[in-house]
Amino acid sequence: MSLARIKKNDTVIVISGNDKGKTGTVMSVDPKDGTAIVGGINVHKKAMRRTEKTPGGIIDKEMPIRLCKLMPYDAEKKAGTRVRTAVVDGKKTRISVKSGKAI
Repeated sequence: MSLARIKKNDTVIVISGNDKGKTGTVMSVDPKDGTAIVGGINVHKKAMRRTEKTPGGIIDKEMPIRLCKLMPYDAEKKAGTRVRTAVVDGKKTRISVKSGKAI
């Protein structure tokens, strides 16, 4: 399932779950699994083995979150927004429904 409304480097808000109401920037999207990794969202403790490059120990790691729990964030309205597409100057762009501006 692919939702083109959320892409890498977008600012998103979580609409359900333990992190409801938090915002973050999308670091990566996996459209095949329908998940995304968002900075500072869905953080879990993970025990890492020491290697030559890393000291090891318990680290905080962002885990994937379902795309259906994320919504693009409109900084102007300070809320989540739906996305529609429109052709502007011959290019297809994503438009915020609440503010009417390009994302």
